[in-house]
Amino acid sequence: MKKEVNSKKAPGAIGPYSQAVKAGNFIYVSGQLPIDAKSGEMPSDIKEQTRQSLENVKAILEEAGASMDNVVKSTVYLADMSLFGAMNEVYGEYFSGIFPARAAFAVKELPKQALVEIEVVAFHCS
Repeated sequence: MKKEVNSKKAPGAIGPYSQAVKAGNFIYVSGQLPIDAKSGEMPSDIKEQTRQSLENVKAILEEAGASMDNVVKSTVYLADMSLFGAMNEVYGEYFSGIFPARAAFAVKELPKQALVEIEVVAFHCS
């Protein structure tokens, strides 16, 4: 059984997909662009974009009754691998203990010319 998860504290989906889907004990959070849900704006700096993307992930997980501690896997999409170090610095602030498994890729282009997009999978028994 699956259930849609939506948070007003994160930007709405910009296409035919859900912010997240809870299936069994897993929460699959769609890639989060660094858009502030209140203003609709996107920071220009990679560190602030990473922070905003992760705040969006955090808000969605909280809506599902979970937290960043429940994340078991993440995927980070970057506009350029030269941004990896700065992204990684901020990313590390959001996780503690056992860090999630992670993949990071440079892609040709991200929606809305973002520098980063982050998706996660979390395990949560409710």
